[in-house]
Amino acid sequence: MTIIAVTGATGHLGRLVIEQLKTRAPADGLVALARDPTRAADLGVDVRAADYDKPETLGPALAGVDVLLLISSDAIGQRVSQHRAVIEAAKAAGAQRIVYTSILKADATPIGLGEEHRATEAMIRDSGLAYTLLRNGWYLENYAGAIAGALASGTFIGSAGEGRISAAARADYADAAAVVLTTEGHAGQTYELAGDEAFTMAQLAAEASRQTGRALTYADLPQEAYAKALEGVGLPPPVAAMLAQSDVGAAQDALFDEDRRLSRLIGRPTTPWRAFVAGVLESL
Repeated sequence: MTIIAVTGATGHLGRLVIEQLKTRAPADGLVALARDPTRAADLGVDVRAADYDKPETLGPALAGVDVLLLISSDAIGQRVSQHRAVIEAAKAAGAQRIVYTSILKADATPIGLGEEHRATEAMIRDSGLAYTLLRNGWYLENYAGAIAGALASGTFIGSAGEGRISAAARADYADAAAVVLTTEGHAGQTYELAGDEAFTMAQLAAEASRQTGRALTYADLPQEAYAKALEGVGLPPPVAAMLAQSDVGAAQDALFDEDRRLSRLIGRPTTPWRAFVAGVLESL
């Protein structure tokens, strides 16, 4: 039986991947890796302690693992060293393949987050292990807070200009990961994954207006002004700066893709962004 492990199993994406894997593979062949195993006790699979910052935990956690899903760390600025530790431990443990969640168009993206993803992709290629790179686009869930904020203020803000954003739901990306982890033919492949239908921020505002009956607009701000606005709602300056710079990248269509590889991979359309807006509004 093939043993499949998932890092970051207690995160939003990791939990969804585990649930999808349970529909495709025996639960006793699945391993959830987490810094705090007690938070993964409800997953119904083998749970092992694995901390990116404690390399001594990684070897035992990866013992017997055949295929590893390396979900990128959320520690921006520390990802390269953390990912290196996981890749080296996986190779030493005898893993056969690594699947990695990267960023859309990692090799060319102007988004600053791409730098650490490019470095990680290079380390994986150089490891000698079989690999699959899942270059995920933005999550629709990234815009839930923007919708709530616009309802309060009457305005969506950002620096994305008229950039087209091909976002998909986390569940869509989780489905893709589960497919790649449990089926053949993906070794050596790099998949650009994004939603079927793109939107601009102005279109997002117009749709939210239509669904609420309120006049909601989109205000496009210079990068520094947007970063300051994000700081004003409580985000730490480095996070605000990263988000603002990412929006400027979106203005250059860095988050746009029309290949529909994601929907082909999962065998269904991706979550419609208009339906996502409706779901957010219902939850508020």
